[in-house]
Amino acid sequence: MHRVYLDNNATTPVLPEVFEAMRPYFGEHFGNASSIHHHGQETRAAVESARESVAGLLGCSASEVIFTSGGTESDNLAIAGLVEAGDHVITSGIEHHAVLHAAKNLEQIGCEVTVLPADGRGLVDPNDVKRALRQATKLITVMMANNETGVLQPVEEIGKLAAEAEVLFHTDAVQAAGKVPIDVNRMHCHALSISGHKLHGPQGTGALFLKKGTQLHPLFHGGRHERSRRAGTENVPGIVGLGKAAKLASESFNNGAIERLAAMRDRLQRVVLSCIEGTTVNGDGAPRVPNTANIRFDDIEGESLVIALDLKGLAVSTGAACSSGAIEPSHVLIALGLRPEQARASIRFSLGKQTTEEDIDFAIQLLPETVARLRELSPAYKKQTIST
Repeated sequence: MHRVYLDNNATTPVLPEVFEAMRPYFGEHFGNASSIHHHGQETRAAVESARESVAGLLGCSASEVIFTSGGTESDNLAIAGLVEAGDHVITSGIEHHAVLHAAKNLEQIGCEVTVLPADGRGLVDPNDVKRALRQATKLITVMMANNETGVLQPVEEIGKLAAEAEVLFHTDAVQAAGKVPIDVNRMHCHALSISGHKLHGPQGTGALFLKKGTQLHPLFHGGRHERSRRAGTENVPGIVGLGKAAKLASESFNNGAIERLAAMRDRLQRVVLSCIEGTTVNGDGAPRVPNTANIRFDDIEGESLVIALDLKGLAVSTGAACSSGAIEPSHVLIALGLRPEQARASIRFSLGKQTTEEDIDFAIQLLPETVARLRELSPAYKKQTIST
């Protein structure tokens, strides 16, 4: 069966160039990067080269990059590592659960957490951030790009507010890295999280930017790896893969790859809205990353559409991969003001570097017929059709 993958916000395939860069470090270059002999120094050089590539993607110095196991660890390291009991933290209701749950856990150690709303487009208002500031505020954590809608948050404005108030600012940039340019200095951020498998690197890798001079309490205790900020022997193949993926991502901003991605996403969205009635783009009117379209199909169950499309060879999703199978509707879409049945009727289409025009053609061909068939089986849609 011909298969097309449009769920790249869940995970991306490792690019061939990334896999080839990693290959030697599974075999002949096997040394521990902390060893002082030849084998260790060989792998240490590879780790530091990857660090330079990640720093280039983020606009920071290499010494400000901490390698982790992924976005979740990076988020937790930043949030738990930057605050103490008695501190006040500001976040938003549309964050990934890695941030929301980490912030919620802070309450158990005596912190106060303010969760800000988003508007109907999925944007956090910087004025809400400003109003939430207190004397005890230690950290603001607001994501750069939402994983479900792709909406880009006004992180530069929020970062400026944080700087003026002398408050730390962290942003989860997992879904932004490789899709839009990142400059940590323009964002005035002290910490920023990324994940390898969201930008065509390997799963189980990630990084945290930590601004020079920012004090961090480590989550792990052991050796003095990563300048004593993240103990544990480095995952050299994974780090090399992340570095290569970061380098390719940096190049994509100058070779037209991002523009091609946006054009394909826009064509998919335009055709769906014009050919299928009762469809709406969630987050419409807000700036978005170029690869993501979250579309609501009225009078259907989103999971039924995901399954029906998968049986025909098209992979999409109803939202965050870590929430797959959840009974509750998406907390992100509910925060935008959607009713539960509207949130459940929403599908996320997310493209990747491997996506082709033929893939978009395939999706466009399948969707109208599949949606129509599911609506025929929907009691609510039948009732609505009869009444009109």
